[in-house]
Amino acid sequence: MTALHDLTATEMVAGYRAGTLSPVEVTQAVLAHIGRWEPHLQALYLPRPEQALARARESEARWRAGQPLGPIDGVPLTLKENIATEGDPMPLGTRAVPLTPQAADAPPAARVRESGGVLLAKTTMPDYGMLSSGLSSFHPLTRNPWDLRMNPGGSSAGGGAATAAGYGPLHVGTDIGGSLRLPASWCGIYSLKPSLGRIPIDPPYTGRVAGPMTRTVADAALFMQVLSRPDWRDSMSLPAQDIAWQAAEAGPERLKGLRIGLLMEAGCGLPVAPEVADAVQMAARLFEQAGAHVVPMQPFMTPALLDGMDHAWRMRSNVDLQALTPAQRESILPFIRTWAESAQGMDGATTFRAFHQFHLTRVAAVQACQPYDYVLSPVAPVTTFPADWAMPTNDPLRAMEHIGFTVPFNMSEQPAASINSGYTQAGHPIGLQIVGQRFDDLGVLQVSSAFEKMRGPQRDWPQAPLQAPA
Repeated sequence: MTALHDLTATEMVAGYRAGTLSPVEVTQAVLAHIGRWEPHLQALYLPRPEQALARARESEARWRAGQPLGPIDGVPLTLKENIATEGDPMPLGTRAVPLTPQAADAPPAARVRESGGVLLAKTTMPDYGMLSSGLSSFHPLTRNPWDLRMNPGGSSAGGGAATAAGYGPLHVGTDIGGSLRLPASWCGIYSLKPSLGRIPIDPPYTGRVAGPMTRTVADAALFMQVLSRPDWRDSMSLPAQDIAWQAAEAGPERLKGLRIGLLMEAGCGLPVAPEVADAVQMAARLFEQAGAHVVPMQPFMTPALLDGMDHAWRMRSNVDLQALTPAQRESILPFIRTWAESAQGMDGATTFRAFHQFHLTRVAAVQACQPYDYVLSPVAPVTTFPADWAMPTNDPLRAMEHIGFTVPFNMSEQPAASINSGYTQAGHPIGLQIVGQRFDDLGVLQVSSAFEKMRGPQRDWPQAPLQAPA
């Protein structure tokens, strides 16, 4: 029998509906499981087991009365630390931010509460979300459950680690250049970066989205029923739309006749590691066997596009840092300070040209993807890296060289998912990116579901070790 903490959200809800499972028993089991893992992972911020159990008891009463609040009532879950929850501080992963209680729930948090989800805790992130790492000046170092010596990725670091370790089935992260998909790839889980505006978020920002982090495609689709509900606070959100998220399940027949682009080179940044290339090409062969037409794509990104966006972010962060007191600046990770302060010599024209690369990236991505129904690529050119590194290069002047496959689809607003497609010889997961046309979030889920059925048996999820790493 599957342990209670390992049940999917869809299994939990089916059990609640049938009266064979109790939200209280499930929450107790998940909390006990977290207790075994958390000393090793350090994936959580503000864990509140008593509040979670109180919510579980309320959910149990609703299910007994046949009046659940929504499709995830009673399901244990977490939210990334930068998704505001009323009354809680939001340090943004850094010691430089005052611990001020937030005035209201951000849209994803509000939707979770309205639907009866059992919030267990927030999950960790690096300083300002500007690292693909579990390294933070505020939170303890977050590690990868597949190998505690290694990094979970980021910036949704705690969410990726918590999902792989089984801290309940539903988690919410955010993504502005790969921050959902990178930890999903390196932690072997599933995540959907939706079309920009599909899930309302506050504050909105160019390329910034919230999205589900789960172990299965079906759970991500279930969560989309909740997270995609409208919220006026997101000035970039899409119009409310009745999407049949429950139709996300699909078999290999869904792939027959599709035009699939296969992007094996980003055109910028780090080269693709052989083990990553092998896993993605093997996935492409499965698509072909299912009747899809897979066509090699030429890279459309360039070093100028990636470097421009990187330098624009550096300038934005440098301006933010200059507004801080000297003591606050000193508290930020040295990697972040070096990266941001490298923009101090940029003049106005250089800064404008750097920011213009966001738009040029958008145009290039849309044009490159136009001939295809979906695009396959690596999520990242490399696999996980040492736990205490800030980035895969660990070089602040080459900080973004691993996001060439992910960042263009933030700028083009296209939905893009990460799904596990294999493992390295060392046992570290490798993610496949599945990209759809703008607004085709449901299609990306369906194609992901078809691949999930074709990819073959997955390795057992990692188990909590007896001792923490040295």
